[in-house]
Parts: sequence; structure tokens; C-alpha cells
Amino acid sequence: MQVFLSIFIIDIPNVIYYLHFCTMYAILDIETTGLSPVRDKIIEIAIFIHNGKEIVEEYSTLVNPEQTIPFNITRLTGINNDMVQDAPKFWEIAKDIVILTEGKSIVAHNASFDYNFIRNEFKSLGYTFKRDRLCTVKLSRRIIPNHKSYSLGKLCSSLGIPLDGRHRAAGDALATVKLFEHLLEISPSLGGINSSMFYNISADIIKNLPDEPGVYYFHDHNGEIIYIGKSKNIRTRVFSHFSNEKSDRALRMIDEIHDVSYELTGSELVALLLESDEIKTQKPKYNKRQRRAINHYGIFPYTDSHGYICFKVDDVKKETPVVAFNSAKEARERMYVLSEKYQLCQKLCGLYESAGACFYYQINHCMGACIQKEQPEKYNTRVQQMLDELSYNWQNFFIVDTGRNDNEKSVVKIEHGKFIGFGYIDADCIGNDIENLSDAIKVYPDNRDVQQIIRTYLKQHTVEMLIKY
Repeated sequence: MQVFLSIFIIDIPNVIYYLHFCTMYAILDIETTGLSPVRDKIIEIAIFIHNGKEIVEEYSTLVNPEQTIPFNITRLTGINNDMVQDAPKFWEIAKDIVILTEGKSIVAHNASFDYNFIRNEFKSLGYTFKRDRLCTVKLSRRIIPNHKSYSLGKLCSSLGIPLDGRHRAAGDALATVKLFEHLLEISPSLGGINSSMFYNISADIIKNLPDEPGVYYFHDHNGEIIYIGKSKNIRTRVFSHFSNEKSDRALRMIDEIHDVSYELTGSELVALLLESDEIKTQKPKYNKRQRRAINHYGIFPYTDSHGYICFKVDDVKKETPVVAFNSAKEARERMYVLSEKYQLCQKLCGLYESAGACFYYQINHCMGACIQKEQPEKYNTRVQQMLDELSYNWQNFFIVDTGRNDNEKSVVKIEHGKFIGFGYIDADCIGNDIENLSDAIKVYPDNRDVQQIIRTYLKQHTVEMLIKY
């Protein structure tokens, strides 16, 4: 008899996630024509039905993928096109898979890979295949930590688990059975998931998170902040972290989370700005990318001895560039597009090195600023138009947007083109009173990251008000 005990339900918009103990498992492995569940197909599947103590049923078959098996897959698995020519097609075994796995949790090594392939095969048949999953990679990291590798081959070798028929469905599935049994011996509850705990934190914490914009913080067992993120919907975003099985880093972080806190911002722009500042201040271990400058190269203007405004692409250090990029190549490509748009000299834009005229002058695309033929005042007028495109439309203004409730608004202040800070003000006190708006602002550091955040946000979103002063 198959027995289920549902022990908790987390209800998130569009997501119902069940945590339960299940006495029956479908431990499986597949071989495929490639790595993409969209383009590639299953060529072999093996399923071992397990009751938590032993195998009670076995199923294994080659599958005709109805496409050519690549040579590298044949070399890896030993399965060739002749072997699958007379094998059943997936639609012919689909009913068997449904019956075998119904009411059971699917167990696999790197379960998302196998599950996504199977689900996509069913999707092509117009059927929604949905089963609970347990990943032995993920479980192994939690229950038997500190192994150098969690690949099936190396893990089985280090644990003394025999693995016959490597890269064949039955061989790998049987090794996964032995690994799963080993994990069950150590942790019968598979890592301690129970009715009140979701991984290492209370399930109620996630359930009661707000579905509003803001910044969230993951804390370890000592209360230290290990990760900071932002979202338009905190609850959904936090939940997504716990369903991420795609990287070792994500799995390590999940295992260290013991608490979640948050700060509502109302405005998504304020959430972006607060997140950027908090990461730089707190320096969480799992925010290493964001702790570093977002962009490393920028476009810098300068005036040469003849009075022409010139540009250089350089490493971003202490100065704030007109605009910043992840690489020098990106910066030069943007500079090239802008020079074409405003008919600027490529030599003065740092895109062409020459002792005399630039190449574009020779083909009549440059008006001769490179050899002082065009007057600086005329040339610099077009340069300023380009600079205006890269900067804010105004030097002094407030961005007014949604607040944390209906009675307030968020306010971001820009002064002389620099970010001053943000805050909140009563919705009835907005008007055009610059003093009131300024009093609401809490000062934050200006840097190239927040400058880019604001520019990008204003280009991509509509805010409630822009107040010039």
C-alpha cells in the first residue's frame, strides 16, 4: 500500500509547494541525445520502485528518440542508432511511466535534469507530468558534506558503492538507489525536513513574508547576513532561492540560511538603491559580484589643447565616468555608435590613432576636427548633445514614486547631477515644496553603480513624478 503524509503547504501566488514524507520512491535515470530538454530526446530510461528499504519493482527500456543520436553520445553511452531503431517511442511507454511513478517521489542524481526531460516529453504529448522530486546531489551535500566532488561516479567511488554500467540508465539508476539507501541510513528524515522547518528555518517565516517590493536579508546560524537581495515581490523571490538546484553555490547558500529579514521600500527604484548600498556596507559572503563595482570601464571626457572635447575609454577608478560598462570592448562599441550618431571625429573619440587626419575624414564622414579644420565651438555643440543623451535631462530634480503605503510617497534626490539619497514623505505634502522634499531625504553615498541604476530605471520605467528645482 502506498502511504502519504502531507505535512506542510506553502501557498505562494502561482506556486503550491508540498513538503511531505513519502514511503514510496521512483528512483530513476535517463540517457539522452544531448543536454537540452527542448531540442533533445530520451534514448533510455530505468526506474526502480523503492519502499524506503528495498527495491520492489524494476523497469528499464531503450527509447527510440525519433532523431539521430550524435556520435559523442554514442561514444559516452554505447547506445547507437541501430540499437534504438526497433525500441518503443516515448509515447508508447508514457503510460507505463505514469503508472510507475504515480503517488511516488522521483529520486535522481541531479534530479532537475531527468525531471525536465521527462516532463518535456510528456508536454509534447499534451500531458502535464508533475511529481515531487528529491535530488541525491542536493541531499548528499547536506547529509554528507565536505566531499571533493558530488558527481555520481566520484561520490560512489568515495563511498564504496559499486557502479556497473556507467552512463547507462540501469547502471546509474541502481547506483543512485544504493546512494539513496546510504543517505536514508544516515538521515531517515532526509535531512530533517519536518512540519515546522523549511530547510534550516521556520516554514512560517517564508509563508508570512510580504508580497511587496523591498530588500531581503538571509542570515546564518549566528545571525550574520550572508546574502542581500531585492524584489518587487519579496515572498516569491525568497521562495525561488529554495527551489534553485542549478549551482553548487546556490545549494551551499541554502544550507546556511537560518533566518530571513526584510525592509519594505514601496518603490522598486528605492529597493535597487538600498540593495546596492547595503551590499557595499554589509559585504555579505554570497554577494561577491555585487560587492565589486558593477562596471569596470567608462567613457571619460577631456578637453585637448585646441579646445576640442575628446573622449577616452579607461579603467574606472576614483573618477565617475559619463557612463560605465562591464568591459572596455562594450565601452568602445557604445562610443563608436555615438560618434556615428553625432558625426564626431573617431580620433577625438579615442577610436582611431593617427598623427594626422582620422580615416573618417578621408572618406568625408568627419568634418576635420582631428586636423583643426572644423571650429571647436561648432564641434563641441554636437559633443554636448551626445553628453546630454548620456546624462540626466536635468541636473537638479526629485523622483517621486510609490511609497510603502497609500499615505506616503518615496522620494529620490539628484543635485548637480549627483545622487544625494532617498526617503519618504506624506503623500499630502508633495506639492512643489523643495524644502519639504529635501527634509525627507536620508543621505546615501553617490557612486557609479547608483548613477547607472537611476539612469537605467528612468529609461525603462515610468515614475509618478519628476520635479525639477
